[in-house]
Amino acid sequence: MFKGTGTALITPFSSSGIDYHNFGRLIDWQLDQKVEFLVVLGTTGESPTVSDAEREEIIRFSVERVKGRVPVVVGTGGNNTPHAADSSRQAQKLGADGVLVVTPYYNKPSQEGLFRHFKTVAESVKIPVLLYNVPGRTGVNLLPDTVAQLAAAVQNIVGVKEASGNQAQVDDTIRKLRRVRSDFLILSGNDDQAFHLVNAGGHGVISVLSNVAPKETSDMVRAALAGRVTEARELHLKLFPLMKNLFMETSPMPVKYAVSRLGYCDNRLRLPLVTASDNCKGQINSDMRECLGV
Repeated sequence: MFKGTGTALITPFSSSGIDYHNFGRLIDWQLDQKVEFLVVLGTTGESPTVSDAEREEIIRFSVERVKGRVPVVVGTGGNNTPHAADSSRQAQKLGADGVLVVTPYYNKPSQEGLFRHFKTVAESVKIPVLLYNVPGRTGVNLLPDTVAQLAAAVQNIVGVKEASGNQAQVDDTIRKLRRVRSDFLILSGNDDQAFHLVNAGGHGVISVLSNVAPKETSDMVRAALAGRVTEARELHLKLFPLMKNLFMETSPMPVKYAVSRLGYCDNRLRLPLVTASDNCKGQINSDMRECLGV
């Protein structure tokens, strides 16, 4: 269900709340460009700045707009286990096809704490659960042995978004999961590592880049999954400057600007995030012309 390219969607804001007009346009464009699934209310969607009421409406709107054309995954993680479970149940009730649950941030739990957290959240719902490891954001690293332990213990934990930035850890995760569950998905959480992860035996990417280059990102991942390595490598290298510089400042600041250049949102973020610097905007302008011709 979650193999290939899933776009970690930005959330378009207006001066009065969520810009649903542009959000709908962005969703429709993503589907026209053939991404395999969508992720709402993740890091790229500025989920910590969204109110509970907005959160419910964003999920409902996304599910209704997509109308089953691709799976919709909702970010429901947090550092409070009962709250993450409640958020996951809410997403299930509103029609989400899966949930993405990030490692608890700030608390810095042990690997045993991580195991119990994810097991508790996953057992609170019946829909598929994707683990999300991003130690650069959360301060805690979900290790390969713990991923394998969770995969063996909880059947509706179906995959992991791996954003440690450590290819050796990714390879170790892939190796260990093959021994436990052949159907378990390893998805890149870093666009610049997606080509490498798929060619190491992974299954796709949850992408920031595909907010602005959905067709190109999907084409790259599909080529890699099909074993067309040369084609995939050329697309990876073509897109690499934009992949890299969409993270030259804190994401989603650069990608929000990039999406605004395409006309699918205003360049508006919520505090504590601010708009990208002029230097970053200039670099994104250059990269979009070079990589995408826009």
